[in-house]
Amino acid sequence: MNDTAAKLKPKQHFEILDGLRGVAAMMVVIFHTFEAWNGGSAFRQIINHGYMAVDFFFLLSGFVVAYAYDDRWRSPAKPNGMSIVDFFKRRIIRLQPMVIMGNIIGALLFYPAAGKLFPLIAATPVWQVILTMLVGFTLLPLPISMDIRGWDEMHPLDGPAWSLFFEYIANIAYALGLRKASNRVLGILTALAAVFLIHLLLTGTRGDVIGGWSIDALELHVGFARLLFPFMAGMLLMRLGKRIHVRNAFFWCSLLLIVTFSLPRFGGLTTLWKNGLYEAFCIIVVFPIIVAMGAGDQITGRIATRLCKFSGEISYPLYITHYPLIYIYTAYVVAGRFTVLQGYLWGAALFVAAVTVAYACLKLYDEPLRRWLNRRFLVTGTSTAR
Repeated sequence: MNDTAAKLKPKQHFEILDGLRGVAAMMVVIFHTFEAWNGGSAFRQIINHGYMAVDFFFLLSGFVVAYAYDDRWRSPAKPNGMSIVDFFKRRIIRLQPMVIMGNIIGALLFYPAAGKLFPLIAATPVWQVILTMLVGFTLLPLPISMDIRGWDEMHPLDGPAWSLFFEYIANIAYALGLRKASNRVLGILTALAAVFLIHLLLTGTRGDVIGGWSIDALELHVGFARLLFPFMAGMLLMRLGKRIHVRNAFFWCSLLLIVTFSLPRFGGLTTLWKNGLYEAFCIIVVFPIIVAMGAGDQITGRIATRLCKFSGEISYPLYITHYPLIYIYTAYVVAGRFTVLQGYLWGAALFVAAVTVAYACLKLYDEPLRRWLNRRFLVTGTSTAR
């Protein structure tokens, strides 16, 4: 790492966008908790569209990555700017420590989820769990033939890591080409990606964007459809400087997110396109509006500032570490070990535990490790803007 790249100054966070990332992460936990009770049917869900938080994350990622790095690249006019290697170092330092922690927690909590829902677990030897964990550290996807749980996940110890796999793909695409695209070219690519997403939602067999976590043709189709439009739309939104200025933007944006995730599923088995149309509208129209509102206002007030800060800080740790608890909870629900009342009480306890674990991982592991890695590999104590 050269010293000049180390001189890159950290940029100011968009505090409201940080807070909204946390709101979305909390909604994911609530969605997964309620999902345990739907009997495998998307038509019996309570937080019906909570999975779209991932699509919102991709939009935020495109916006913030472009904001943080578009003007930092090395060029003839800026010989001391950031290289591709520097960029990848920063992204790995930002993302990879919690990927490792998510897999460690997943391995530690793997066997308690054994039972009717996950029959493969009892037959899985410890060495295979350890091997899966070590591969998970790298974020390399496992083929379905190496599944040890039974859900065909590319990361069977920590299911949500699939979205980090696609996040890395987006970051690689950004570093190698998208960052150089003009706004016109980026706009064309974004429009094509929107068509790709709409086609999936209106003609697919589900009528929603659920999927992306397996290494097969269908799931990869879903994963790339979910990734491409939001990420590039976030980049374009940042570059065009479009902002919507409203007072109390954090409150209104949070409310919009919660309502968007919670509205009933539209249509039925014979009209799946209705729900697909709703989700396309949310991802293509509503989510960019929310980000434009969040970027267009400044948080004020001590309580609101602390709330946004806390919410933003735990968002990533919460998202990447909560699912091993969900595996166990869902296995217990399916096994009939809870009454409905007990299920809700344990679900509330799960939420508190997930937030507590996330905060502990952040303060005791993630932040100290990233500070050390920054000093060791970037010659600076600052972290990335994401």
